[in-house]
Amino acid sequence: MNTIIEKSIRESIAVKQALLTDRHLLEQIEQAAQLLTQTFRAGGKVLFCGNGGSAADAQHIAAELSGRFYSDRAPLFAEALHVNSSYLTAVANDYGYEQVFARMVEAAGRPGDVLVAISTSGNSASILRAVEKATAVGMAVVGMTGTTGGKMAGLCQVLLNVPSADTPRIQEAHILIGHMLCQIVEQELFGE
Repeated sequence: MNTIIEKSIRESIAVKQALLTDRHLLEQIEQAAQLLTQTFRAGGKVLFCGNGGSAADAQHIAAELSGRFYSDRAPLFAEALHVNSSYLTAVANDYGYEQVFARMVEAAGRPGDVLVAISTSGNSASILRAVEKATAVGMAVVGMTGTTGGKMAGLCQVLLNVPSADTPRIQEAHILIGHMLCQIVEQELFGE
């Protein structure tokens, strides 16, 4: 058996085991789920942003909320901020890439909405600008990062910092956490 395969599986299990035993982080996940639930219940929206694999995670989690997760139910207003490629490339060209998410937060975000900012390092300039703009607009911020939280650690109302410094393992845990958030929100709002 290829040792890379076995090693990757063991490392992924170890991160999830660390997640399972981190009581504070589990409480933060519950807090994030309640924040999203309250936001949707009040008619608000949840915006997601990330770069690279974290962009894929942002889009994945937003799709589970806006489409469906387990149950056939009403859609929820959840959107990943990178999905309009014309907007993204225009803003990156005209203002610099670090502004691509912040400008969309400024355009679409309202007080009472939530920004879910995903960065494995917690130090991505484009994500940090979006977090700062969301706070200025009056949005709550849920950060999904790796173990230290990076610069995002002090900027988020809820920090979901996966206990790992390994990007692939962090991203695997982010999807697990995202799925938990979707399931809890769906159950709370639709009783399914």
